[in-house]
Parts: sequence; structure tokens; C-alpha cells
Amino acid sequence: MAEQPPSLLEKAALVLGAFEGPAPRLTLTDVMHRSGLPRSSVHRILDQLVRLRWLDREGRDYRLGMRMLELGALASHHNRLRRAALPHLHALHESTGHVAHLAVLDGPEVVYLERIGGAQDGGVPSRVGGRQPAYCTGTGKAILAFSEEALVAEAVRAGLRPRTARTITRPVTFHQELARIRDRGVAFDVEEAFRGVSCVAAPLRGAGRAIASVSLCGNGTHRELERLAPVVLATSRAVWRSLFGPGRAEARPRTSVAPAPAPAVATPIDAAEMDNMMSWLRFADWM
Repeated sequence: MAEQPPSLLEKAALVLGAFEGPAPRLTLTDVMHRSGLPRSSVHRILDQLVRLRWLDREGRDYRLGMRMLELGALASHHNRLRRAALPHLHALHESTGHVAHLAVLDGPEVVYLERIGGAQDGGVPSRVGGRQPAYCTGTGKAILAFSEEALVAEAVRAGLRPRTARTITRPVTFHQELARIRDRGVAFDVEEAFRGVSCVAAPLRGAGRAIASVSLCGNGTHRELERLAPVVLATSRAVWRSLFGPGRAEARPRTSVAPAPAPAVATPIDAAEMDNMMSWLRFADWM
């Protein structure tokens, strides 16, 4: 059986792989020799990668671009964050029996970097690399409450679509919810994203903006949210200390942790609130 030629993605990987090594700049001929691809293919792929900012071009020379460096730094940051959080997430799951998550914000969505929970927690539809709109999840709201206003505005513009009868769909109510989260230090999701699934989440932060969040989720946990909130908050602070040490200031909620609020019942919405969401790095749609 004849070997199939490499796909376009495989060719692009060969071109990028040519930049491994001590030489930061390569010519088209250098890339052609290192990748083993024909000149026409290399020229076309190099032009596309330059337009996408994966590569930069200076005269006849090419080098890795800012987009590649940004993604590399992001991956390094996420790996460090996950390593610091992992033992605390395991302890959180073992002490409560619920699914523990670590998530970061990417545009109007959260991306789950880690999920700790066994087969008995199959009712919580999450997975590592999975995405969920930030506005209707505890973990997303915990980050947005301690984020720049521009990020909150982006989430609202993306559309507060009703996922269940309890999803907050009005911008005014959503901003009020974020203010309550800032006051109590934790966020609650009482079946706002999935029927039967409730969560409590705490932002991962010092005295400034949140960089991630830690959450506990489970079926029928709405009666336990108040009890679980201090444990989740303590876990987020422990992860922060693992990342930055005890010398970095830790944030404290303005008041003691308050009981979970009564679920918000969705009200009729207009077409403008039914916008679709998109994000550049999409691992897969949620089921």
C-alpha cells in the first residue's frame, strides 16, 4: 500500500519543527532542507504562518513569531498552575467526595485545566480541556467577579443564553451577581448550567485580579454549598501559596461567606441576548 503524502497540518508541523535548534533565523532554503518539503510547499506555508503571526519575516529570514511565543508562555503558565493545584485538588475531592476543578478564563469561556473525580461523579459533564460559557458556571463567575470590566463586558456581549430555567440572562442581574460574589468571596452555581448540577467556586488570586478558579461540583449539592464554601476558599488560598509562597498578599472577602442565594429564575429574553459564542482555541464542544 502506497504511503500517503503528509497532510497540510503535518506539513506545517514540519516547517515549524525546522526552527528547533540554536539558529533563531532561517531562510526559505534552510527550512526546505530541514523539513524535506518541496520549495513551493514551504514558500506557501511560510507565507501563511507569517500572516497568522506564528512566524516573523525580516528580509529573506524567518523566525518564530509573537503568537508562537505567547502560546508557549501560556502553556508554561498553565502547566505550572496545574502542578501547584493538583495535590490540593486531590485533597479537596477526597475530603468532600465531589468533583474538583481548576479552570482559567479564555474570552467568554472557561477552560478546565484539571478535573478530579471518579466514575461515581459521571453526572457532572466536565473533562480536562473542556469548555463552558463563563457566565453560567460558578468557576467562570468566580473569575469574572475579580476581572477587568472589559472581560465582563465581553462575556455579556457573547450572550447570556438560558441553559436552564435558573440561568441568569439579564445583564443587570448578572452584574449584581458579580458584586455579591466580590462581597462573599465565592461564587455559587445552583443548576444554572446543567439541571441537577450545583457548584461552589473560589477565585485564585492575591490582592488583585483572579488568574483562575477552584470549584466543587456535584449532583444534588445545592444543600451543601454553604458548608462547602469555606473549604473551597481555603483550597484556592493554598494553591495560591503553592504558586507564589506565603509572602504574596492573599485577598480576603469583604464579609464572611454567605449562604448560597436563591436560584435566579430566567425571564423572557429578546433576540439580542441569544448571541452565539466563539473562541479561538476550541478543544471540543460540551455535550
